[in-house]
Amino acid sequence: MTAVHTDRPHADRTHADRTGARTDEAADVITGARDRIDALDDRIIGLIQERMAVSAVIQEARLSSGGRRVNLAREMEVLTHYRDALGKPGTSLAMTMLELCRGRI
Repeated sequence: MTAVHTDRPHADRTHADRTGARTDEAADVITGARDRIDALDDRIIGLIQERMAVSAVIQEARLSSGGRRVNLAREMEVLTHYRDALGKPGTSLAMTMLELCRGRI
């Protein structure tokens, strides 16, 4: 095998290869943006976990008062809210979140 020669050092080539960028400047922008996305994802996951805990409180109160575990009218409100804010994919996102918060019905 023959080594491929490049003017960029190996570390830079790896940095650009990881991002799919064709320049070091673009690779730096992508890396910074990905770091921001990772931080946002961590916050979103934390908020969903918090929502799950609040949902459990609601379900427990509803069940202990003789009600059902799930309020379908409320779930429809949530689905509509997400769809109105995010379009059709918002509905799928809301369905996944509702499943996480109340389990499959």
